Amino acid sequence: MTLRLVHLSDIHFGGEHRDAVGATAAWIARTRPDLAIITGDVTRDGSETEFLAARRWIHSLAVDSLVVPGNHDTPYFSLMKRLFAPWKRYERHFGPLPSTPLRRAGLAVASINTARGVQLRTNWSKGAISARQVSSAVSALANEPAGALKVVACHHPLVEMIGGPMSGQVHGGHEAAVALSQGGVDLVLTGHVHAPFVLPYPGGDGHTWAVGASTLSIRERDAPIGFNCIEVDEAIIRVTALAWTGSHFETWRTWSIDRRPARA
Repeated sequence: MTLRLVHLSDIHFGGEHRDAVGATAAWIARTRPDLAIITGDVTRDGSETEFLAARRWIHSLAVDSLVVPGNHDTPYFSLMKRLFAPWKRYERHFGPLPSTPLRRAGLAVASINTARGVQLRTNWSKGAISARQVSSAVSALANEPAGALKVVACHHPLVEMIGGPMSGQVHGGHEAAVALSQGGVDLVLTGHVHAPFVLPYPGGDGHTWAVGASTLSIRERDAPIGFNCIEVDEAIIRVTALAWTGSHFETWRTWSIDRRPARA
């Protein structure tokens, strides 16, 4: 394999599964992936102490990381802060989302924030994505070298997991999925539902895939605590969902995806 990514999500510091979190750090130190991608909900309630713990742990990992926010990373107990400064604490600890992709050899990752502090619906935990956000990501990834893996990282799944324990109900999600497919994105990595999955996106050439990760918190939802290991070579993307057994991680399920043929 030429590229290995670790995909973590929904760690929910303040309600993290401490043994699993510790074992994840040990797995990363042992395996040495090329990059960790963390798709939101690094905290439980968006508190300062939770962000401090999340940042300390993420920065201690033996790998570079990219982090995007989730709906739990807004101040849960302050309506005023949710209204007027929903991302102030997140950005204090992790910085604003970059306007350009994070690049490594053979890889480019664009970040999108699908979470909102407040919305014109009762359940603010659900997602939203705008045409402008999608267009910016597609444009940012458009000129990557032939054969580079193009990835978008966001919190909410833009297409719903079949039989999943909960939904993302992303405003604009279907339209975004089609546009990302037509834009030649290879993978869209998400969290939120606390269950791993791999699904094809509608539209495009059939080579854009949604990949969801489980949780490293105590908030299990009919799926094991765990994370994904994503291994990529020239022809195949292999996604392995690793599950916490109570003492170690072991393979729970594996998907093999044919890669989009490289164009010169």
